[in-house]
Amino acid sequence: MRLIFSLVLVLGLYPAQADDHYPFVSDVPGMEEAMLSPDYWVGRLTTAATRMTHAEVHRFNARAFASDANMHDLGKLPDTLSSEQLLSFINRVSRPASSPRYHARDGVLVSDRDYRRWLAMANLNAINPENPVRWGLAVHRASMRSYPTTDRILKTPADKHLDRFQETAVFPGERLAILHTSADGEWFFVLNYHYGAWLPRTAVALGSRADIDTWSASEPRLVVTGDRVHTNFNPLDPRSSEVPLEMGVSLPLVDPETTGFDVNGQNPYASYIVSLPLRTETGNLEFGLALIARSRDVSYGYLDYRPDLLVQQAFKFLGERYGWGHDYNARDCTGFIGEVYKSFGVLMPRNTGQQADGTYAPTLRFDAPDVAGVTAALQKLQAGDLIYLPGHVVMYLGRIDGEPYVIHDRTVMEYLSSTGEVYQGTLSGVSVTPLTPLLAENGQNFLANIYAIKRIALEADW
Repeated sequence: MRLIFSLVLVLGLYPAQADDHYPFVSDVPGMEEAMLSPDYWVGRLTTAATRMTHAEVHRFNARAFASDANMHDLGKLPDTLSSEQLLSFINRVSRPASSPRYHARDGVLVSDRDYRRWLAMANLNAINPENPVRWGLAVHRASMRSYPTTDRILKTPADKHLDRFQETAVFPGERLAILHTSADGEWFFVLNYHYGAWLPRTAVALGSRADIDTWSASEPRLVVTGDRVHTNFNPLDPRSSEVPLEMGVSLPLVDPETTGFDVNGQNPYASYIVSLPLRTETGNLEFGLALIARSRDVSYGYLDYRPDLLVQQAFKFLGERYGWGHDYNARDCTGFIGEVYKSFGVLMPRNTGQQADGTYAPTLRFDAPDVAGVTAALQKLQAGDLIYLPGHVVMYLGRIDGEPYVIHDRTVMEYLSSTGEVYQGTLSGVSVTPLTPLLAENGQNFLANIYAIKRIALEADW
């Protein structure tokens, strides 16, 4: 035994002690390891006061739905849509790109024939003067696509990680208005609260509008506050077993007094019991019970909207791989922002330009380049404020020695090195970085490209 122990020590195989340190190495300028902890930034907040009460969040969302055409108040959607109304939704995403596109499988240029094939799958000839709206709930995470196809399409042959037909994703429990069906019957064109695109029908359970509205409004609710949690394993029904649930997903809680002490063959006392939408073999909706362990990162109702919690929520995604349009089982810059704010019950438009241009929240606007104006505005920011430049959004964290730092989900990283040369690197994930050294795609620094700053609140004292 002593010989084995000695060999373990000599070979360096002995388990690391608690005070052993994993080396921190980075090519991101101005970064220290401590900055990768949310506590570092929370400790620098000047206030942790609530920014909006739950009632004020409800008012904020109502204002967003009322003022922004990119937000869909499904409760007010009519029972039928005219052909013009339906086509207006479909044509927003199912249209040829204005620049060349390439097939991911072989790098071949997308042709007019390809677009005609995809458009034929969209089944526009089947649109009637009046088209009934059907209803459903998402039963698992799935991709919303530009056309009813899984073909991966790139902007350049080398751009292999950005599938331009990937629009966004839906998550379990999202209410969906089903507007149209593809020619092969395998895809639905759906609306959720902030997007419209094509979704595989296997991700949707069809039900009555009344039942879905009742379930969606049921209280109290359990909210996922971790980056992702899973329902407990269920040996009795695989449909509700280990289902991934993303941050911001909310499910109705079920009173344990109505279920007894055996749910799916498990005593539920150490778990939360939730009502989960399930899809039958015929595609219809039914509800089943699922358990989520109390040890998981979840909340009884939405989180209080406070800056300290906002920072902590953002850091739960730190290091996650970038995924354009929620590809790669992840999210992109606005997906990251959207999921963080959803854990507080806040809803926003899906894409960067839509968020920046919206009037649903107090916004400072700049005619880029306006480095002086942006620099002055940055002095007034609070943690959680959103900074927009073309095609990108970042969340403000705070200042260190006068330098503003942000957390964001980004692919490329460029900045001027100490020798004055452009350093070209990569991030491709949720990252903490300083703001001013980074260069945008046009070669200018971020400050010269910022055109909007938004505070997620009912009002702001800039």
